[in-house]
Amino acid sequence: MRAQAQPGGRAASAPILGHEIEPTIFEMSVAGRSAYQLRTTNVPATPLAQLVPSAHLNDDVIALAEVSERDLVAHFTRLSHRQFSVDLGAYPLGSCTMKYNPKFCDAIAADPGLNSVHPGAPAELIQGWLELLVTLEEKLCLITGMSAATLQPAAGAAGELTGLLLMRAFHTANGDARTRVLIPDSAHGTNPASVTLGGYEVTTIPSNDRGLVDLEALKAALGPDVAGIMLTNPNTVGLFEEDITEIASAVHEAGGLLYYDGANLNAILGAVRPGDMGFDIVHMNLHKTFATPHGGGGPGAGPVAVSSRLADFLPGPKATRNEQGSFEWRTPARSIGRVHGWHGNAMVLARALAYIDVHGGDGLTRVAQYAVLNANWLKERLRATLPAAYDRVCMHECVLTATNLKSKYGIRGLDVAKALLEEGFHSPTVYFPLIVDEALMFEPTETESLQTLEALAQAIERIAERAVTDPESLHHAPQSTPVSRVDEARAARHLISTEDAAAR
Repeated sequence: MRAQAQPGGRAASAPILGHEIEPTIFEMSVAGRSAYQLRTTNVPATPLAQLVPSAHLNDDVIALAEVSERDLVAHFTRLSHRQFSVDLGAYPLGSCTMKYNPKFCDAIAADPGLNSVHPGAPAELIQGWLELLVTLEEKLCLITGMSAATLQPAAGAAGELTGLLLMRAFHTANGDARTRVLIPDSAHGTNPASVTLGGYEVTTIPSNDRGLVDLEALKAALGPDVAGIMLTNPNTVGLFEEDITEIASAVHEAGGLLYYDGANLNAILGAVRPGDMGFDIVHMNLHKTFATPHGGGGPGAGPVAVSSRLADFLPGPKATRNEQGSFEWRTPARSIGRVHGWHGNAMVLARALAYIDVHGGDGLTRVAQYAVLNANWLKERLRATLPAAYDRVCMHECVLTATNLKSKYGIRGLDVAKALLEEGFHSPTVYFPLIVDEALMFEPTETESLQTLEALAQAIERIAERAVTDPESLHHAPQSTPVSRVDEARAARHLISTEDAAAR
């Protein structure tokens, strides 16, 4: 008789749980030790001043730790074991799509034929790379229903800014001075920041009682000064904007453009395309949807695809298939210029193409189907513990609320999220979107098994029971992790952005 399957996404057996203090690399330093050995070559030593202009030499002695290779490797290995990661356990961080991605894609990106090529090599020597970039652009356009794309933007926020600059260039070329961009009140926080950087003013559109854009408020806000609207669909509440075609029609009639925030693209792969909804500009978070789990500062990739009337404004140079069938760099006729030092985060782009090809069209459709299925299963499973903010079928993520726990026992969403770390699961996104009180946004992704989702649900139920029997313990959670609860508000209010004597 076969034993019942156990969850594969719970990290409690890993050594991230424990209070042993890890010394810093400087605390391990012993004068004279090193992690390297240089072979004796009998080549005479040359003073550094003869090799480097004096203007570029540092007068100060740089303090470097002196440790052996063995101690160095052990130190960083121990630190890595203290971190939660996508490869360690379930990471249901809503709106971020922190999913497991196949190692096949890493193997592709590690191929020396790809990673040993200098980005400044002439086009005739890198035809393979150029073909890869052109092929990826074509497939991303097919997936999104757009006509052309730039692969340069290094992440989602860079893609947003690029989209706003394209919007501005389009209106400027038409002699149309517009000043405002509409943004739903549930939008990602980067949206208003990007609008401001793009030189526009933000007009916030409220959500209705169903968690969708208030269509009448949207129409009332439209005018000849509106450059466009930034939307993601499904939206950040995890709900599909059912009036999207009417929204598109209204914005277009007012002379504006529709920008699609592709953070939630994982939900609609193979099911519906932004271009078919009426969008003019689409950015895609390849590092979320197509093979490179993000976090820790990157790298990411945020290509931007556009409809045909915006293609001439795309950043350049971009890889292009010429009339002879070979590949070259070309800059679009009315390009906004570069948005990246070279041609984008190339290894992320290679991973993304590998991910798309290994799945195929049917596989990408299944990605979206399972992402939506998992989110709805979790929402229904937790109905009695953390009810949904909007009790409707959701897409790839579900926004739950801890309002009941707060009103009855004083337990906030943050307490629930922190306690989950003690259960071996990463926390969901908390307090976003801002329109939901005590929001807990779960995105289980398509890569988590039913057993893992059940284990996650049981962990949340145990936390809810603690809210009744021992609420004080939840206010101090987590207590069994290497670092217990930190004062996040203090860290935000008293930022120390440098590590130097004055900061200490």
